[in-house]
Amino acid sequence: MLIPFEEMPDNARLWIYQADRKLGDEEVKFVEANTESFLNQWQAHGQDLKASFSVEYDQFLIISVDESFSQASGCSIDASVHLIKALENELKVSFMTTSQVAFLQEEEINLYPFNQLKSRVAEQTITPQTLVFDNTVQNVAEFKSRWLKESGETWVKRYF
Repeated sequence: MLIPFEEMPDNARLWIYQADRKLGDEEVKFVEANTESFLNQWQAHGQDLKASFSVEYDQFLIISVDESFSQASGCSIDASVHLIKALENELKVSFMTTSQVAFLQEEEINLYPFNQLKSRVAEQTITPQTLVFDNTVQNVAEFKSRWLKESGETWVKRYF
């Protein structure tokens, strides 16, 4: 059961899938159509899941489920991963790469491998004020409050 993302409660579980490149307009439409279709029929143990999604910055697919309505099961989560894999195959993009950190710099998303963060800080490509995306947030409340924060207020501060 698909509901608008803005209507998800703060405690709704959340997964963020970061594409390894910006998606074009037609690709975003494809992701939205396929995700909407999937979430409209998404179930756990025969019960509908109250779910939502959002595509942010043409590079992040966020899927959320209100587990106070019905809990996602291992099988239902596996089904959502199959959706992501199908999107990857069709669009020739990776949503599952976790070795790159996304930063918002001058309204553009820049991806830097973890092993380059120290050198990016040294050359001042990344400063304490550079906005970083924390894709480890677990629920809607965390998404709203700390998905995008200044690097100096996150785990990245260890490099300054």
